[in-house]
This record gives sequence, C-alpha cells and structure tokens, in this order.
Amino acid sequence: MGLVIEDPVIRIEGLSKSFGSLVVFRDVNMDIARGKTTTILGPSGTGKSVLIKHIVGLLAPDEGAVWVGDVNMATAKERVKLKVRAQFGMLFQHGALFDSLTAGENVEFPMKYHRKWSAAKRREVAMEKLELVELEKFYDTPTASLSGGQRKRVGLARAIALEPEVVLFDEPNSGLDPLTSATIDDLIRRMQHQLGITFIIISHDIVQAMHISDYIGMLFDGQLLEYATVDDFLHTRHKKVREFLHRNVTLPEMDEADLIDP
Repeated sequence: MGLVIEDPVIRIEGLSKSFGSLVVFRDVNMDIARGKTTTILGPSGTGKSVLIKHIVGLLAPDEGAVWVGDVNMATAKERVKLKVRAQFGMLFQHGALFDSLTAGENVEFPMKYHRKWSAAKRREVAMEKLELVELEKFYDTPTASLSGGQRKRVGLARAIALEPEVVLFDEPNSGLDPLTSATIDDLIRRMQHQLGITFIIISHDIVQAMHISDYIGMLFDGQLLEYATVDDFLHTRHKKVREFLHRNVTLPEMDEADLIDP
C-alpha cells in the first residue's frame, strides 16, 4: 500500500477484530485524509460497517488503535467518546428519517439535543442545509411523501446540520436507480468541495467510488488489500482488487507476472 497521508483526521493502527472464529480484520493500517473523500470498497460481509463502528467507538478492537485526533477510541472513556462522536455526522443506508416529521423537522432534530438554539435559529440553519441539497422548497413536506432520492438528500442535510468535522456514509446509493444515484454522487462531490468536510464512504458501488473519491481502499478477507489515490487504485497489482473492479471499469493492461495474489 505505502500511502502516506499528511495530518490525517483519523489513524487506524494494527486493527484486528474477530467475532468468535470469524476473523473480520487482521492488522489493518489506514490513515484518513482531512478534508477529502475516502471510499472503502469491498464485497458484502468484508467488514466495512464494522470498520465504521470502530471509528466511532461503538466496537473495541481485539488489537490495535483507532485515533480520532489525539483520542484513541479503542480505550477512551465513554464520556470522551461521546464528545468525539459529536464531531461526526452520519448518513445511514436507508436514511433513518422520522416519517412522522417534515423534511425540515428531520434536519432540525440533532439541533434540539446538541445546540441551545431558539426555534427560529433551528429553522434558519435547517433551511440553509436543505438549500445545499436543493430541497429548500420541501421544508414543510412530510418525509413519508418524499422519493428515495429526496430522502437521501434530507438525510445528508441532517448529517451536516451541526457542521461536523467528518461525515460517514453507509452505502449512500443503496436502493436508488442509476439516474438518481448519479445525482446523489454529484451532490456529494460538490458538497465536499464546498464545505471542506472529511467524507468517509463505505460502499460496493465502484462507479460511485471512482467519481467522487480522492482516495479508495478495498477490504477483502480481513485485509486492506489496496489503499491509494483513484488513479493509483486503477493501476493496482492485486488480483482480487482487479477482479472486483473489472466488470465496472476499464483497467490498464498488466502482465500476469506483475500481479500480486496475497
């Protein structure tokens, strides 16, 4: 791998995790670049969601450390973890919106618990975030009546409502048609550039990863097989990575003797 990230926002060092006889990670090392978009690819069941849970301190590794700034989430006390988690926003795979609330009320929801703002201030900020995802006209629209793509955008507005340092995305295009997926991809890319927030995306959508990422890593069989810039990732020598990519992207030709089969 050999990727060096200057001033990473998150450092994963020697991460190992098993559930009984199931090995999820073996000595995973990975730095997440500040203010960039990093996508973690891999087939289903390779531990992408488990990695996210380690980053926010919901799971503790068997070995290794996960540093968010100067806090080791593997060993920090719960009150410290809660403070660190306040720096994160989260866009869940299925939105996790409250259908009993309007789009605007969903965006306001985290403000009620984490900011001592007036109702007018909450509405103002929620409207700003909905404008960023081009849904300001839907502030008073019941969430249950929104399309899948609109729900994802409301979820994104809520994820950035408190202006977090890092936003975590769990399969942001899950359940969306290709045209809506492309719209969400363009929105994510534009927002990352506009806001300068660190985006971490877990996905199996190769096309999305190539379009929106600055860095891509691939988890497979408990290992981080490749971690590189998008261009370098396309030039991977790992057979398993190339097999995962080749149906969706055109890869540079490479001699069989030059390939790595870990």
